[in-house]
Amino acid sequence: MNLAFLITVAALWTANSGVCYSSSVPSFILPFTDCLQSRGKDAFYRGAIDVTESGSRCMNWTEVTGFTDRYPGKGIGEHNHCRNPDGRIRPWCFFRNHKGRVDWGYCDCKQGSVRLQGGRSKLDGRVEVYLGGEWGSICSDDWGDQDAVVVCRQLGKGISGSARAVPLFRPGLAKLHWRAVHCQGDEPDLLQCPKTSWNGGECSLAAAITCTPQPLIVSLPIRLVGGQSRSEGTVEVFHAGQWGSICDDQWDDSDAEVVCRQLGLSGVARAWGQAHFGKGSGRVWLDEVRCTGNELTLEQCPKSGWGEHNCLHSEDAGVSCNPLTDGTVRLAGGSGSNEGRLEVFYRGQWGTVCDDGWTDSNTQVVCRQLGYRLGETLLSEGLDITPVPDFGVGSGPILLDDVSCTGKEPSLILCNKREWLRHDCTHHEDVNIACRPERIGESLPANVPVRLVGGESPKEGRVELYLAGQWGTVCDDGWTDHDAEVVCRQLGYSGASKARVMAYFGEGTGPIHVDNVKCSGEERSLADCIKQAPGTHNCRHSEDAGVICDYGESQPGYKEVKGATGLFFHPANSICGLRLKHTRQRRIIGGENSLRGGWPWQAAIRLRGSRGDGRLVCGATVIDTCWVLTSAHCFKRYGNSTKQYKVRVGDYHSLVPEEYEEEYAVDQIVLHPSYHSQSNDYDLALVRLSPGAVGHMPGECVSFSRHVLPACLPMRKERVLKQASNCHITGWGDTGRSYSKTLQQAPLSLLPRRHCQQHFQGAFTSRMLCAGSIQPERRVDSCRGDSGGPLVCERPGGGWVVYGVTSWGHACRTQQSPGVYTRVSAFSSWIHKVIGHDGEKRRGIER
Repeated sequence: MNLAFLITVAALWTANSGVCYSSSVPSFILPFTDCLQSRGKDAFYRGAIDVTESGSRCMNWTEVTGFTDRYPGKGIGEHNHCRNPDGRIRPWCFFRNHKGRVDWGYCDCKQGSVRLQGGRSKLDGRVEVYLGGEWGSICSDDWGDQDAVVVCRQLGKGISGSARAVPLFRPGLAKLHWRAVHCQGDEPDLLQCPKTSWNGGECSLAAAITCTPQPLIVSLPIRLVGGQSRSEGTVEVFHAGQWGSICDDQWDDSDAEVVCRQLGLSGVARAWGQAHFGKGSGRVWLDEVRCTGNELTLEQCPKSGWGEHNCLHSEDAGVSCNPLTDGTVRLAGGSGSNEGRLEVFYRGQWGTVCDDGWTDSNTQVVCRQLGYRLGETLLSEGLDITPVPDFGVGSGPILLDDVSCTGKEPSLILCNKREWLRHDCTHHEDVNIACRPERIGESLPANVPVRLVGGESPKEGRVELYLAGQWGTVCDDGWTDHDAEVVCRQLGYSGASKARVMAYFGEGTGPIHVDNVKCSGEERSLADCIKQAPGTHNCRHSEDAGVICDYGESQPGYKEVKGATGLFFHPANSICGLRLKHTRQRRIIGGENSLRGGWPWQAAIRLRGSRGDGRLVCGATVIDTCWVLTSAHCFKRYGNSTKQYKVRVGDYHSLVPEEYEEEYAVDQIVLHPSYHSQSNDYDLALVRLSPGAVGHMPGECVSFSRHVLPACLPMRKERVLKQASNCHITGWGDTGRSYSKTLQQAPLSLLPRRHCQQHFQGAFTSRMLCAGSIQPERRVDSCRGDSGGPLVCERPGGGWVVYGVTSWGHACRTQQSPGVYTRVSAFSSWIHKVIGHDGEKRRGIER
């Protein structure tokens, strides 16, 4: 396949874009990719978003004394727009919380997004904008081509656009955000334009646009290899004189849609990962490809730099461009995808249907097949009874005649009919249909199959629905306990129900079927709560919704721990190293999601901030009711002041509060006296927690439970390599794609010292452990975000021991390079001395 051929295919596609864009799915794009991708010191956000994820309005940066002086030239000043001057992964801002205090939070990157609804194609339709967590239209007052140009540019469709107005469906009930927009035409997005807010009144016409794509020049040759046909295979791109693959990080159906479009392949696009069509053998050229699905070529999608990746060929991305199947229907020639001349796909071509014997039952089958609830038949010109909208006259074959449906069929081709192409009609007798434009949940059958995936028991997991022949997920926008209650009731559970968001049970891999589910809690099934067209969403799988049914009831195999308070080294407290036994294992780099309560000694040191938003500084290990163990280097950046930090225990998903999750202030930070910030040696620290809530025992900080328990300390000079087995590291660090929201675990091996001495030479001392994986196909190590976290191993005879504390190394992105951990057994005496002295004080208090 050569470049000239690709250019020809792309030109043909562009010339026929009116056909290729005939879709019942409204156009949607998340334009603020610069907001989502702002990470690192060289990628500072410069947009106009000024609202946090919690809906709070941002403060002016100058209201925080001295902050603008601290970050000169980073885009902060006399405004309240979100920024990331400190190089955070996402833009953020200061705001005032409900107590009137200054707080900070990440910004809502969806704010100001636009989409097109009800048009003939993805380049056409009524403009809707996302503000304050809700989609709404714009009244057409003063709406002009300059406004349309900005919307088209924001959608990534090119700079050419024309404005128009369309009737507002249900004017009294429709959500309107703005009465008028006054763009100059050169703004990057609508948020930058002067606007007049909607304050009530009348509006019968809504703003709409038609975008014209830019002339397409294909500069990125692409091909599919390894598939059973030309329409599927591993995706390869041509760069620097050679073909190479694409890593499947963030690879989804939107990316697949762009690949299929660029190759001139129509039909249903599906993304595949994990080298589904076979491993490549050359370079891995691209990673982190994030198409919206509306781009014309892969070149236009956000992605990593050439050759920048952290992948193996076992993660090669693939696509399948499944051809349209016989019997697929569409409505052509109307003002929207919900009305027009009925056309059916058969043997590679579209054709019309004759209206002989056509009934309303037939119409309902067609509308339901297209995803609409109801519809009506518009009499054709051949009968000359009532005027019909100008849908045009069909020009292809007349494929069907004498169709007769009962109204219950899921597809038109399952109805009784003549043989294909047998008819006695002209195109003046083509069937014309108008389906109701709203796609509401009542169009879904009440018995939509529901399942829970990825949980620790059958009673919990990611919610998935079976629609259009495949399982898909639910977006968590507006997901509440009421929605969870309906799901659990539908599955036969009667106990308390809890909603979980942000892919709490892991990210799904299929389509995202529904968004903005709204249950009252009384509905019979989730289908009764779906008020938005299936397939219409503004989400990624990182927002998949989940539930826990029969919440609070004990799970099989869980062992409760009672009376577990006091000092861990007291003979009566032989609870260190106990851990819930799980019958199912689950994926830090090379790792996997842990199970809730599976690592009860895991703690997190965070900066002080609003709950859930406190930035992760380091991992830590609970070793006593009032002490956690971590790395000394964790306090290099922000200093040793106890007021800067808090410690969280019992956490699993960092943004979802848990039943056993608690946060404690810090009373004392004790660095090892021989530690120096210029060195990695003696990298150990103890952090003393403030006493807990009222009702705790005297001298008690953390209340132990089955989800919060201490790890055992090794004996002095314990020979770790001979004693340890079944070792794991845990934390919320880098998974290779992003920083994890859920606690990660990864198995690894303790290695002979010579492995680290070969890599690090004199920097590796006798007070360090060498660990990792020497297998060429598997890399495991702790990365930034897991510093200070535990390396635990199961001691013969039972009990888990913290043998190492994550310290340093170069292995986060490097294959076969081990990680370095502080050897805890070398510091047993010092730990007992610090904690023992504190324990004597506490026993004096108890007496």
